[in-house]
Amino acid sequence: MLGIIGKKVGMTSVFDENGKNIPCTVIEAGPCVVTQIRTQENDGYTATQISFGDVSAKHTTKGEAGHFAKANTAPKAKVVEFRNWEGEQALGDAIGVEIFEEGEFVDVVGTAKGKGFQGVVKRHGFAGVGDATHGQHNRLRAPGSIGACSTPSRVFKGMRMAGRMGGQRVKMINLQVVKVLTEKNVVLVKGAVPGTKGSYVIIEK
Repeated sequence: MLGIIGKKVGMTSVFDENGKNIPCTVIEAGPCVVTQIRTQENDGYTATQISFGDVSAKHTTKGEAGHFAKANTAPKAKVVEFRNWEGEQALGDAIGVEIFEEGEFVDVVGTAKGKGFQGVVKRHGFAGVGDATHGQHNRLRAPGSIGACSTPSRVFKGMRMAGRMGGQRVKMINLQVVKVLTEKNVVLVKGAVPGTKGSYVIIEK
């Protein structure tokens, strides 16, 4: 499996050959540096570790600085491992957007926007208790009953209730690569990608 680390720039749109307007997410991907090669003999599994995004040396621990120095590269902000890497890579090699082709489909992993503590209507799509008539008072967005009384005398696990929403790892699958701008290290993928502008994402082939 091939992949790369990128940073979400924002959204735009492009026109295809039929004049159809396609919404796209702009991702600045790479160049990433191979910072470690995992082997079955040394680590018990095979994987390729790549890094992206320069970070100040004063914000790097001595252990991390030594780790990046082995790959002859500056300290990086984001480190990701890819198992079952296709092809041979050496320590310190650079990986760019040239691994992608226009028209192919990729998976994009990111961290969704955090929305804080939300009620059941926004979090789970509840409709609320009902209309404001028939004696209802401030019940339009209420969750309603959450269980029976004496039996079972508890609330079942997994009950959809109010709580923290967003801020979770989300994987969008089968997003089409619309354009690959090699000279700018930019990939345009069709549709939306989780996360805020400037957040790190992982693109998997």
